[in-house]
Amino acid sequence: MSRLLIRNARLVNEGQVFDADVLVAHGRIEKIASSITGHTAPVEIDAHGQWLLPGMIDDQVHFREPGAPDKGGFYSESRAAVAGGITSFMDMPNTRPATLTLEALADKKRRAVQHSVANYGFHFGVSNDNLDTVAALDPRQVAGVKVFMGASTGNMLVDDPRILERLFADVPTILLAHCEHTPSIQANEQRLRERFGDNLPAAAHPLIRDAEACYRSSSLAVELAKRHGTRLHVLHLSSARELALFEDQPLAQKRITAEVCVHHLLFDDRDYHRLGHQIKCNPAIKTRADRDALRLALLGERLDVIGTDHAPHTWAQKQLAYGEAPSGLPLVQHALPALLELVADGLLPLTTLVAKTSHRVADLFAIPDRGYLREGYWADLVLIKPEPEGKPVRSQPILARCGWTPFAERRFRHSVSTTLVSGQLAWHTGQVVDSCQGLPLHFQR
Repeated sequence: MSRLLIRNARLVNEGQVFDADVLVAHGRIEKIASSITGHTAPVEIDAHGQWLLPGMIDDQVHFREPGAPDKGGFYSESRAAVAGGITSFMDMPNTRPATLTLEALADKKRRAVQHSVANYGFHFGVSNDNLDTVAALDPRQVAGVKVFMGASTGNMLVDDPRILERLFADVPTILLAHCEHTPSIQANEQRLRERFGDNLPAAAHPLIRDAEACYRSSSLAVELAKRHGTRLHVLHLSSARELALFEDQPLAQKRITAEVCVHHLLFDDRDYHRLGHQIKCNPAIKTRADRDALRLALLGERLDVIGTDHAPHTWAQKQLAYGEAPSGLPLVQHALPALLELVADGLLPLTTLVAKTSHRVADLFAIPDRGYLREGYWADLVLIKPEPEGKPVRSQPILARCGWTPFAERRFRHSVSTTLVSGQLAWHTGQVVDSCQGLPLHFQR
């Protein structure tokens, strides 16, 4: 598609909300004006009564390709993403095989070119034996480098102090950290198994992976980063206590930043009784007080971005006993509608939500020409329609391959009516446009 015109939209961008028309040409925003006349386009969309936002850039997803086709892949999960207003994603390295080599990275890029309708980037993984490869990475070729400073699978748990010291000293780009203290988790689980035996309830999860386990690991990561001058980004903060580790300052003034995820803002430990292992994830969803502290922190600058950590598993796997049920939940399709519930409840300004899901993500990862509604920028756009009666999630098809969502019983007061990816219709009138082809994200470092 060469040209597209959106009329009568309510734009939300860079702290402002205003009415305008937007002309898209050759993948980019050509013009933003209160009224665009004298231009025609093959497709015109009347957006009266709808918000127009820059598309969400999700800094953390697990699309499961390669290695777990029963759970997801770039084809299925990118379609779920654009239906949820996510126009770009950055995929994590713990696939099978893990993204620990340049060959594995190139393979994932080839797969995304073939199958993704959303724009894409990839994080590189760290193991105990690939530090030379990590140190030699071209920072422009990866979104970031991911280290599991806590329980993980395979060879991706890095908890040797000597290796961590070298990693924080030598990593050539932004370092993303999953922070949980494994010995604390193991001790907590042993104590609870003495009480419950093998019948651990789902509600035991935040007691096993508790706030102390998170704080011990995240505080170590912050200490290492300060000592070595590392550009550190701590993923999925889940506890009130951890917030004190991060400065309440604008992004441009910080070298240590933090992400919060959709599920840690929307659920709390009261939901385990109803949803069980559907909301089992690492780090765990914790108390209502933790959830509320994270929400409040979004109003300031301690939390820089909002991601999903989309991590689908099959329904059958989620029905297993605690020790066998995997951690992770599918979120991309309902990310923006779920977050807009905070806006509808008056807990979060819409302009702040846009900053944390689009502007700051582009800034943090140095992604040029995306994340803002600006002339000359790529047209990654999302139209949001109000649903005054609340649109039931159960009435909509689930596009993620796993086929389920923890939001099934919810009703959202906003829906995604249209998503444009690099100027192409990707989601419109309730359908994915399969001809859309996402583009690789570039990192200007």
